[in-house]
Amino acid sequence: MTVTTSVDDAHRRPAGTPDITIKALGKLSEALEVVDNARGQLYSFHRLTGKADLALGEAVDLLREAGHTAIADRLEKVMVGRNVIEGRWTFQIVEDYDDNYYAAFAAEEKKARDELVAGKRHIFEAEMKEDRRTHSKRHHEATPHES
Repeated sequence: MTVTTSVDDAHRRPAGTPDITIKALGKLSEALEVVDNARGQLYSFHRLTGKADLALGEAVDLLREAGHTAIADRLEKVMVGRNVIEGRWTFQIVEDYDDNYYAAFAAEEKKARDELVAGKRHIFEAEMKEDRRTHSKRHHEATPHES
């Protein structure tokens, strides 16, 4: 690809950086974005499970108020506050993912960029934008400040 005409300095590849390196870093960035998405899904799982447990507690209270004490007692003992995975609530799953996978992945992606392209981000995408945009056409500017 090697397009650099209107790419801003923050996204311009360092001189001599081969296309394959930019492509590899683009793929690494893509992988991290998928991990970010998975992390968001995990946080959604955490919030939904917590919301379900709170609603379950309200249902138990209402069942008890309606005179269904045995059912309320059983649900409270068996389900309210139950671990979702052996020994863990969802906050513990999220913390373990963040600390032992997400943080390591993000650090390694940054370290690769630091070593190969002076820490610059999204060079592959910036070059793709430059290649795909229609030059001198409104809404196809290289940067927000291009006239």
